[in-house]
Amino acid sequence: MQSGRTTVSKFLIEQLHGTDDQADLAALLVDVTAAVKAISAMTSKGALGGFLGALDTQNVQGEVQKKLDVLSNDAMIQACEWGGLVAGMASEEMDDPYTLPKEFERGPYLLIFDPLDGSSNTDVNVSVGTIFSVLRHTKIGDPTVADYLRPGVEQVAAGYAIYGPSTMLVLTVGKGTHGFTLDREIGNFVLTHPDLKIPADTSEFAINTSNERFWEPPVQRYVAEAKAGKTGPRERDFNTRWIASMVADVHRILMRGGIFMYPKDTKDPSKPGRLRLMYEANPIGMIVEQAGGAASTGRGRILEVQPTSLHQRVPVMLGSKNEIARLERYHAEYDRGEDKAFDSPLFKERSLYRDEARS
Repeated sequence: MQSGRTTVSKFLIEQLHGTDDQADLAALLVDVTAAVKAISAMTSKGALGGFLGALDTQNVQGEVQKKLDVLSNDAMIQACEWGGLVAGMASEEMDDPYTLPKEFERGPYLLIFDPLDGSSNTDVNVSVGTIFSVLRHTKIGDPTVADYLRPGVEQVAAGYAIYGPSTMLVLTVGKGTHGFTLDREIGNFVLTHPDLKIPADTSEFAINTSNERFWEPPVQRYVAEAKAGKTGPRERDFNTRWIASMVADVHRILMRGGIFMYPKDTKDPSKPGRLRLMYEANPIGMIVEQAGGAASTGRGRILEVQPTSLHQRVPVMLGSKNEIARLERYHAEYDRGEDKAFDSPLFKERSLYRDEARS
């Protein structure tokens, strides 16, 4: 597949050629791109369009909704509900799955999405994005919540859009990960980054270090070793990056390598993780794996986690596969009681690590 002027619709026809659901899946993803274009237009106008600021409402996670959260959610629903391609949709901004109006035909897919990831950044003009996941649906009638609760390995397509200096769409249908840039003059997404690959090794990681005191010891160990640089056990310097927009952090990793971590912590014991499995971790995990990377909870592959609820949270670690393998090893050693990291001079120098780890 060559870049140049290959549009997303032409790309999907070629990628899905010979599959049973070629036309339907391609058509649904084209509908998703229509929603992405509408969201891109709103985010780019910002204050000029009157789209910034918060509402007096909260979503199911108890987060204050931004105007753009709701408008982006509406844009995705309106673009995809009428075409006879989906049986239902679920979103971060809706407590329950969306039931299509009776007059619309039910289709063979379920669409799950985060309409505006990182929306808290919109008021300060930092890159945000849209994340989506597609599951096949074969049952008759409106789907129940249980129909959505499928592990990430069952996804037939996943992607995200990032609204930055340019709007990009990153997409996989299980045949690699590919990037498209929105050409505003013609109104089409054009293939600009075919067959993206994440290097197996990296010296760059993204994590919110303000939560360091709440991390589990394996994550504290990994980050402390990385911060020790050439004089530490890793014997090389690492760079830290953190944008606080998952899409933006992951996009950087796809472009140049690295890992992203939002691990389990003790800040809120009621939450086993911070990111949502169904519409954040699973689609991003598929994208990363298709680019040659790895996506883990620290204790197993994200795409193999069996969901128990629509808005379930999980720990997320993804990116360059050799670093993710190291994090999984640190978790396994800790769980077996074999982790000796806290007896090393590295941790003795800073009592915070020892006190927090053993409390």
